[in-house]
Amino acid sequence: MSHTGKSRRGRGRTSGASRRRLLIAGAGLVAGGGVVASLWPSESVRTSHAYTLAPESVLDARIRRAPPEIREAYRFAVANRELLNKFPCFCGCFEQDGHRGNADCYVEDIRPDGSVVFDYMSLG
Repeated sequence: MSHTGKSRRGRGRTSGASRRRLLIAGAGLVAGGGVVASLWPSESVRTSHAYTLAPESVLDARIRRAPPEIREAYRFAVANRELLNKFPCFCGCFEQDGHRGNADCYVEDIRPDGSVVFDYMSLG
């Protein structure tokens, strides 16, 4: 016995039932982590887009030289101009260029023959 009158026996030890609960909880965490990791998409997984893009052939040579993300933004703007114009842009182009919405930062006009007049400000 210690000088306080309390036994040291049992201090720092885990009972069999407690040890089993800890092992089961630990195994559950490991298994759950494995399931989450297996379901988590990796960078190599391509996700499909739920929106329409114009074909890359509508882009002019200057835009085709841009990085893929920028080309995709222009393709989106061509195919979804009406939707994109519902969103304002915040770059100040409304005052300078008379833009009505975000689509105008990419597309100035789509002519009756289907050809596109691009605004290059979004090329950066």
